[in-house]
Amino acid sequence: MQKEYKTIKEISGPLVFVEKTEPVGYGELVQIAMPDGTTKRGQVLDTSSDIVVVQVFEGTTGIDRASGVKFLGETIKLSVSKDMLGRILSGAGEPIDGGAPIIPDERREIIGAAINPYSRDSPQEFIQTGISTIDGLNTLVMGQKLPIFSGSGLPHNDIALQIARQSRTLGSEREFAVVFCAMGITNEEAHYFMSDFERTGALSRAVVFMNLASDPAVERLITPRLALTAAEYLAFDHGYDILVILTDMTNYCEALRQIGAAREEVPGRRGYPGYMYTDLAQNYERAGLIKGKKGSVTQIPILTMPGDDITHPIPDLTGYITEGQVVISRDLHRKGIYPPIIVLPSLSRLMNAGIGEGQTREDHKQLSDQLYAAYAEGVDLRGLVAIVGKEALSERDQKLLEFADEFEDRFVRQARDEDRDIAEATLETGWDLLSKLPESALTRIDRKTLEKYHPAYRDK
Repeated sequence: MQKEYKTIKEISGPLVFVEKTEPVGYGELVQIAMPDGTTKRGQVLDTSSDIVVVQVFEGTTGIDRASGVKFLGETIKLSVSKDMLGRILSGAGEPIDGGAPIIPDERREIIGAAINPYSRDSPQEFIQTGISTIDGLNTLVMGQKLPIFSGSGLPHNDIALQIARQSRTLGSEREFAVVFCAMGITNEEAHYFMSDFERTGALSRAVVFMNLASDPAVERLITPRLALTAAEYLAFDHGYDILVILTDMTNYCEALRQIGAAREEVPGRRGYPGYMYTDLAQNYERAGLIKGKKGSVTQIPILTMPGDDITHPIPDLTGYITEGQVVISRDLHRKGIYPPIIVLPSLSRLMNAGIGEGQTREDHKQLSDQLYAAYAEGVDLRGLVAIVGKEALSERDQKLLEFADEFEDRFVRQARDEDRDIAEATLETGWDLLSKLPESALTRIDRKTLEKYHPAYRDK
């Protein structure tokens, strides 16, 4: 039987400081009995020889020095089962969809470890999202971590839901599922997510975790760990290919900062704790493939950049850990283009491993390089036109200028429910756009590929 300690020394924000305890472990669960007979749950955040710091999940309101603290001798665990598919859970892992309790196959600790580099397998299988700017130019590969950098008020939630609905592997016999983790969202956003999953039928192959803005900040720190534990269980125990969508990682980092301030830690850049890089890496590095095991975990973390600043610590540190980024543009959004993904600063570092013959199509790499080059040149010419006027441009430059506009209108723009096939829609649209340029401008494509796929040659 656990001892009850009544040695609370201090209460600060969501933290309780307890003196003179027996040795306790990091992450150990805590039960706090309040004077009115109710109890609250907490977790050990820090431990030393003379004091233990406990973070309280339900907030510290009502706790005083007379409250009793019990250390339960175990860490937070998630009840895992294949029955989680099709369910909506709270940020603490409890069902909130009105359905029956989940009968667990086992209870698994949520503080998982990063995959051992020696055990990792190389990501090399294409995941189709149905969004041309991702599939065609910033390809998502199974086992990759590919974040989306957004800004306040931009439609990253719509993009997240579209990816959750449409994502799949091509020509694979394996099962594909989505773990959708929302952190610090409003009730309105939660209702929007839930109704979209149910309306489109995407919920049948998804596990949804929702932590609301009104929920304690402490809970926000465990929600992604619960989601990743569920993903690892389905992937490596049942052979599913799991896509984990984490939105919004900025809310998660704000919770880290709030807890750090309550602990009176020395702040790092912009007030965020100095260990934020390590903390983010503990979550992101749980993606990947394991040699000898079926299944995979792929991550798309979504974060809103405060002030649209890509050098802010959250996108900056995320970029160091992950394999690229997809950037959402406020300028494209103002033009009414959806999804407003700007391809020039976007990058998928593992793209080459997942495209080409046997994956997408043999012309994918050359086509992608040419689209990038032509669009970049067209965007540069827009600045020149503002100075000298369109009439001063050569015929070739005028074609590239028109290409940039048409690229945004036909390749980038698509409907919210438009699921584009990589070969028949995305790559063919790319070739159709390139056919408007003079052949001399297609410097990134070899002759053999040009004659096989360029519409001018195919139509002969």
